[in-house]
Amino acid sequence: MSIEVCNESGVDLDAALIVSVARYALAAMQVSPAAELCITAVTSEVMAELHERWMDEPGPTDVMAFPMDEIVEDTRRPDAPDIGPALLGDVVLCPEFARSQARTAGHTLADELHLLTVHGVLHLLGYDHGEPEQEREMFGLQDRLLAGWRAERRRTASREAQRRSDSAVLGAAGLEEG
Repeated sequence: MSIEVCNESGVDLDAALIVSVARYALAAMQVSPAAELCITAVTSEVMAELHERWMDEPGPTDVMAFPMDEIVEDTRRPDAPDIGPALLGDVVLCPEFARSQARTAGHTLADELHLLTVHGVLHLLGYDHGEPEQEREMFGLQDRLLAGWRAERRRTASREAQRRSDSAVLGAAGLEEG
């Protein structure tokens, strides 16, 4: 799975974590590993232009999603050649706009960008929140995906800390692995 992050926002972002949360969400949603995704962070001015052009709404917003190709494995003939990478679409984030949402929610800008990345990915996959039932479904899924990703990160950090601790103990005892 190819995920590219382009930061044109002027705000410092941890692109590796944005890729990580997007990759986790796509894998959890069983999206084809041939999928390609582009995540772009833009200024408020650029987001306002996109929001007005595509949604006919004034001013910037936090996230927009622009779906592209459908990845439909089940409808292909069995003798068809393997498909190449398919462009899932683009997620556009506005860190400036997201910063105030993060303050209101009582978490960091990074947390808000991770949430918005998952939100954008779900939009690319066809989820919406226009109706109350759709909103409950999409936001519930978004919360579960974020919780799963955070739990995986904690497990990975714990294993890494244990490995460093083991290496330090072994090194001190002259038993370094090698």
